[in-house]
Amino acid sequence: MRADRLDESEAGVGRVTLQTVADKVGVSRMTVSNAFSRPDQLSAALRDKVLKAADDLGYTGPDPAARALARGSTGSIGVLLSNSPADAFTDEIAATFFSSIAATLSPQGIALTLLSSEPSGDVMPARDVAMDGVIVYNCDPQTGAREQVERRQLPLVLVDQPNAKGFSSVNVEDRAGARAAAQHLVDLGHTRIALIVKAGDPPFGIVPAAMAQGQGYASIERLAGWTDVLTAAGIEPVVLLLPLDSRDGGRGALDEILAAQPGTTAILAFSDAIAAGVLLDAQDSGIAVPDQLSIVGFDDNPLATRLRPQLTTVRQDVTEKGRLAASMLIDAMQDRRAGRTTKRRAVTLPTELVVRGSTGAPAHS
Repeated sequence: MRADRLDESEAGVGRVTLQTVADKVGVSRMTVSNAFSRPDQLSAALRDKVLKAADDLGYTGPDPAARALARGSTGSIGVLLSNSPADAFTDEIAATFFSSIAATLSPQGIALTLLSSEPSGDVMPARDVAMDGVIVYNCDPQTGAREQVERRQLPLVLVDQPNAKGFSSVNVEDRAGARAAAQHLVDLGHTRIALIVKAGDPPFGIVPAAMAQGQGYASIERLAGWTDVLTAAGIEPVVLLLPLDSRDGGRGALDEILAAQPGTTAILAFSDAIAAGVLLDAQDSGIAVPDQLSIVGFDDNPLATRLRPQLTTVRQDVTEKGRLAASMLIDAMQDRRAGRTTKRRAVTLPTELVVRGSTGAPAHS
């Protein structure tokens, strides 16, 4: 054991504290505290001296819980999800989004907490979890979780949600991207087209196009973009609604579509993950892609380039979406601490159709 640690023990001190370090260096408790939490208040030489003394004594810094209480913050922000946080990591797009948020928060010393919209026993995460701000992302409006966050008057940023007065938001051009995807298929000569959308409420399965209702802002916008183009082209698509919590991607969807519309030559899927399931089922059934069936996804998930053939899709910049959402929330949190009114920002990021090997002209053309 180091001599200075023995000295500390022999002095009768039960544990090393802020005062212990201050006494060793010959400075105030506040100086030691600033060395850990407000380094700009000290010269580099003095801070190094304090931190070396703390390390020699085995002192790791002020207790995080006490420090949070003193400054009136938790040092954490929440991301509100529809499904279980564990499910979110099965989606590479969601994982990239969370990673971008975390990378933006980390230099600020802020942690990221993923929250389900659904209650867990008596705990309602949106109501009960301590946090300094919230990003509402892919949140089922029927749970009431967003309303609970709003009642807490926490700084809030909306992502993939309808713009709302008083709140900053980040969205992508879902409708424009969907239009581009549908137009691509129409230009290739496809007329027997199917759409796959995720929905929160039954009935699931094949539904009339006029009755199709997506779940969540992105689903609604993408469905609208597809139908904008197909209606103008005089095409009545088959629509398949999958449960929001479906964990099988698009596996099994192709059989339902072909039973409802034999001879379907093209499918527009809500996401690349769903499109991948359709493509794999097509290959298992001996249906050639794109010679017999064209498939278009959405997101430009890394999965899209691992498939064979590679997937035609609509690219969105998920990394930038996460960075913007986190930056907006940091600004709102800083404004709140300073007593300033946060200026609302609404950003819509562009989308881009990326044509790869999963689409081609129908065989009959």
